[in-house]
Amino acid sequence: MTDELSLDDITAALLRGRGLAHKRDISEVVGLLQEALPAAAKGEVEAVPMGDDCAAIPDGDGFLLFAIEGFVEDFVARLPWFAGYCGVMVNVSDIYAMGGRPIAVVDALWSHGSVSSQPLLEGLSTASQRYGVPIVGGHTNQQSAHGQLAVAILGRAKKLLTSFNARPGDRLVMAIDLRGAYEEPHPYWNASTHAPAERLRADLEVLPGLAEGGLCDAAKDISMAGAIGTTLMLLECSQVGAVIDIDAIPHPDFDTPQAIAMGAPLLRWLQAFPSYGFVLSVRPEQVDAVLQRFAARGIASAIVGTVTRDPQVLLRRGDESSLLWDVSTQALILPQRAAEAVHA
Repeated sequence: MTDELSLDDITAALLRGRGLAHKRDISEVVGLLQEALPAAAKGEVEAVPMGDDCAAIPDGDGFLLFAIEGFVEDFVARLPWFAGYCGVMVNVSDIYAMGGRPIAVVDALWSHGSVSSQPLLEGLSTASQRYGVPIVGGHTNQQSAHGQLAVAILGRAKKLLTSFNARPGDRLVMAIDLRGAYEEPHPYWNASTHAPAERLRADLEVLPGLAEGGLCDAAKDISMAGAIGTTLMLLECSQVGAVIDIDAIPHPDFDTPQAIAMGAPLLRWLQAFPSYGFVLSVRPEQVDAVLQRFAARGIASAIVGTVTRDPQVLLRRGDESSLLWDVSTQALILPQRAAEAVHA
C-alpha cells in the first residue's frame, strides 16, 4: 500500500517523535561524564567511547560489557508485566549488539506496595528464564509513591561490534524478527514473549557469530529511537552520513485491516521498538554472508542504505530524498566536542 504521508512529512514526524527526544537527553550527560574521567585513565577502563550500547572494558583476551536500562513511569504503570520482561530482554539485546553474551543481571525496583510490584517481578523472572540469564541481586523499595524500574547487565565479548566502526562505503543492513505483533496500541513490536525460548537464544547468537567470524564490526540494537533513530545514533558515533531507503527496511504486512485502521503504518513501523532488531554497518564484500546468517534463523534482513563520507543523513523513497540530519553540525547522543574527537 502507499503510505498517506509524504517523505518530508515522515522526516518531520521522526524528528519530533518521542524516541529521538529521549535520545537527545544523552549528549549532555555524556559530556559531563567524560569531563569526570581523566584522559590518562580512559584507555585503562574503556575500549570504546561513551555512547555505545554497552561500556566495554578490556579484560584478558576479551571485554567485559556493562549496560543498564531504565523505564519511564507511564510504561511501568500501563504494562507492568511487560516492563519487567523488557528489563531483561532489552539489556540482553544490548549485550548481543556489542558482539557479546550475557552473564547476569541485577534490578532496582520501586513500587507502592507489594501488590503493584508483583507483575514487574513476574515479568523479570519470566524473561530471565527464557533468555537463560540469571538475576543475581538488586535493590527493592516498596514504599515509593510511583513505580520505577531499572535493570543492569554484565556480559562478555571476544570480539566487539561497536557504534564507532561504520565506514564510508559500508552497506547498512537491518535485521528484524517479524514473527510477532504490536502490543496494541503501543509502539512495541513483540516477537519474544510467545516465541520458543531456545529459538530466542539461538537467534541472538547470530551477532557474536558475526563478530567472531570477522564478518562485521559495527552494529547497534534498534531501541525506542526506532529503526531510523537508531541508525542515526550509529552514524553519529562513527561521524559518517548515509542514504537510507525507508522502503527497504524489513517490515510486517502494512495491508492488514489492523495496520490500515491505525493509520500511517510505515511511520508507525519506523518508530517501533522491536524485541529483536539490529542495524549493522557491513563491508560490501561481507554483506551476502551476513544476510545468509540471519536468513538461516528466519530473521528478515535487507540492505537499507549506504554509509557516506558526507555527514548528511538522507532518507530516500523512490526518486525522492529528504534531509534528516547533519552529523557534523547536529548533536544527538554525543556532545559536539566528543563527536569532533571521534572524527579526528
